Amino acid sequence: MIEKQAAMTPEQSFFAVFCIESLADELGIAGDKIYEMLTVESDILDSYIVPYYDVLHTQGRGYIVSELKELMQRRGVLH
Repeated sequence: MIEKQAAMTPEQSFFAVFCIESLADELGIAGDKIYEMLTVESDILDSYIVPYYDVLHTQGRGYIVSELKELMQRRGVLH
């Protein structure tokens, strides 16, 4: 049986938007494309951003963007 992840809290949703907008600004890519990269082309949103919200949201923007860029590269959605 596949276990479905619980819905995001409002705080996690706001943080996900922050991550998407921050990556879009840093990479010069439209936010909707970043969202697609994090959800359709990979599962980074559901497997990393949401589950690790408690730790990630305490970090600075630069750290978060750097971590997400590195993860996107490892998962092959950012070259």
